[in-house]
Amino acid sequence: MGSRDWRKLDESDVRVRPGRGSRPRSKRRPEHANARQAMVIGVDRGRWTCALDDDPGQVVVAMRARELGRTPVVVGDQIDLVGDTSGAPDTLARIVRVAERSTVLRRTADDTDPFERVVVANAEQLVIVTALADPPPRTGFIDRCLVAAYAGGLTPLLCLTKSDLADPSELRQAYADLDVPIVVTRFDQAPDQLRERLANRVSALVGHSGVGKSTMVNKLVPAAGRATGAVSAVGKGRHISTAAVALPLAEGGWVVDTPGIRSFGLAHITPDDIVAAFPDLAEAAEECPSGCGHLGPPRDPDCALDGLVAEGGASQGRLSSLRRLLASRAGRDEHPGRDEHADRPDQR
Repeated sequence: MGSRDWRKLDESDVRVRPGRGSRPRSKRRPEHANARQAMVIGVDRGRWTCALDDDPGQVVVAMRARELGRTPVVVGDQIDLVGDTSGAPDTLARIVRVAERSTVLRRTADDTDPFERVVVANAEQLVIVTALADPPPRTGFIDRCLVAAYAGGLTPLLCLTKSDLADPSELRQAYADLDVPIVVTRFDQAPDQLRERLANRVSALVGHSGVGKSTMVNKLVPAAGRATGAVSAVGKGRHISTAAVALPLAEGGWVVDTPGIRSFGLAHITPDDIVAAFPDLAEAAEECPSGCGHLGPPRDPDCALDGLVAEGGASQGRLSSLRRLLASRAGRDEHPGRDEHADRPDQR
């Protein structure tokens, strides 16, 4: 760089490293104009497995570049790679940029934990896998997953498994007013209806241990070979998947299998985040008093949503469904508290 170019810099463009002399360091970073774009499909101990956008069949292992610092990089992130992107054994590329996320699925360990865990980035839909029996369905968990989907910008899809053991009618009715699409599967049949809804989309699967999520993934992606487990005598499944991983679908798109969990903390979500996902109710909610939780009497006696229903602007069923989600977020669902084993793989 000539002297003329150096004159364009000032003291804001350099920083002095304390204790190592006065050698100036430019804050300018390489542009990496030739970086290749990719999607993160797996994370393991400081190494990220990535699929190249221009050649999805090419898998590259990468590390995080120093200039990114501690920038979080999770499954589903769109990134830029430099270095050796051949994917050959013992090669390592570098992640130099992380694109802005379009959606984020977050959870906390419980409702008092301030630390958010980003489970998946950029997924278009959240598939909530729930068994109709063995283990029995837990609507509190379903509601919490719905809250996380709405707040993170994902479209929810309810997948009911084991329909050969129980009738899905009652659970279907419970979510009718939320207009959540529902697919029903059974283990002795191919999940064709679910496959159609996943094609050409990035979908995250979440569910309690033992609901058949990994078995479902193996049917969708036979080469995946995800481990499966049995349900215990007390109706709790074993944690089989221990880390999120994105798997390619033959029809196009990706399915992200997430670890089985027994709780879904929502400490990071506010009531307004949930209401915003209901366009038919959100405008009226703006007329509520400051601090209104929209739960209705006696907790929120002046909630404007009651007036909206009274005037015929929305159905009572729709409002009741919204309030059920709000109550779930507030820790008043049917399964309050946290399972002490919620975030650890089952070691039995």
